[in-house]
Amino acid sequence: MQFLLTAYDGTDSGALDRRMKCRPEHLEKITEVKKAGEFLFGGAILDDSGQMIGSMILYEVPDRVTLDERLKNEPYIYNKVWEKIDIRPFRLAKIE
Repeated sequence: MQFLLTAYDGTDSGALDRRMKCRPEHLEKITEVKKAGEFLFGGAILDDSGQMIGSMILYEVPDRVTLDERLKNEPYIYNKVWEKIDIRPFRLAKIE
């Protein structure tokens, strides 16, 4: 089952610093998720000046419970980078 995660960073003065401090750990975890076949694609959401303000990730996991378990190990969550998180079931269009 596919899930689309859209997450926005905090807007306080330390938000970007928190993101950058734990970004290497986040990328390491996402690499593990990709190797497990659960990461389809994703990346940073940018503001008009090109600054990172959030993330979008498309996961493929058996169910929502599995995704919730995986997200317990997401550095951007436990380091309070992401302030607003929206997770929705998703179906990637198969366009040929």
